[in-house]
Amino acid sequence: MSLLTIGVLFGGQSAEHDVSLMSAANVMKAMDRARYTVVPIFIARDGCWFLREDNAEAVSPQAGKGVAVALVPGGKGRLVAVEEGGLHAVLPKLDFLLPVLHGRYGEDGTVQGYAEMAGLPYAGCGILGSAAAMDKDVAKRLLREAGLPVARALKLDSADEMDAEALEQQFGYPFFVKPARQGSSFGVSRVDGAQAVRPALTKAFEFDGKVLVEEFLAGREIECAVLEHADGRLTISPPGEIVTAKAHDFYNYEAKYFDPDGAKIIIPAEVGADVVEEAKAMAARAFRALCCQGIARVDFFLLEDGRLYVNEVNTMPGCTNRSMYPLALAECGISYSGWIDVAVDYGLKRG
Repeated sequence: MSLLTIGVLFGGQSAEHDVSLMSAANVMKAMDRARYTVVPIFIARDGCWFLREDNAEAVSPQAGKGVAVALVPGGKGRLVAVEEGGLHAVLPKLDFLLPVLHGRYGEDGTVQGYAEMAGLPYAGCGILGSAAAMDKDVAKRLLREAGLPVARALKLDSADEMDAEALEQQFGYPFFVKPARQGSSFGVSRVDGAQAVRPALTKAFEFDGKVLVEEFLAGREIECAVLEHADGRLTISPPGEIVTAKAHDFYNYEAKYFDPDGAKIIIPAEVGADVVEEAKAMAARAFRALCCQGIARVDFFLLEDGRLYVNEVNTMPGCTNRSMYPLALAECGISYSGWIDVAVDYGLKRG
């Protein structure tokens, strides 16, 4: 049986570039070389694509840019190598695209649209689900319309729209300020007093032209992995829990990826059976409400009184060795290579 040629995209233009490198290293190491021919494609911070050699044993993706490449629109997976002055070679066709990209220009529908223009099947959510989940403002509206509880939030398009007093009256302290279309907690601040409002807004607007001010919900952070099979079935993991170290105000970028003691991941979460079932049911509803497909992780706040609030839905969850998504699916009996196979099968059936 011939192998499936899969282009694995990693890097990218978002602030989560380095996270993507870590995720991609784990994904490519886990991919079954008896089933796939892996074609690593690095996306530089300026958006240019570069072909790399496959190395399943690499701890991190190969350094250096390599040969510049592009997908041919309508080419159904045909790659061309590009040099200054024009095209200089035609490369073997890809059968499938696996975007291991986090944040803008990867998780927001842009790469998904490029793949569809190229006529190339791909893993994960489609254009609509990717775009809707990436925009926290839009996602909250859709989730609320579906009857799912979410934290109160206010959308701002300028740092000058609201002053500290008005925000305090609406939310009290503390509250969170976050870019609407960003991941890995980039640009997110916990605001504990009036003096921190302006710096938090300035920081958030450095990452996005649309910002959310969101109420603080005191509770535990639990997360469910969602994996869609080719026949439409959803595997939804029991929730795992993130316990952030006291050295961090919240589960920020440093705690997630670089501080080995920044957070503790507990799988499965130590919660009652009723919470497990409610979280799984809400994860399925959130997945469908945002028109997600294939892959997602649904994050919740579990309040002391037992109420669950949907925090956000990630359509390309982190896949590092400290990430919830693969670890939670392992609790369902699905190995790291196994969930990749399921994601590929789903993407091929969708076409």
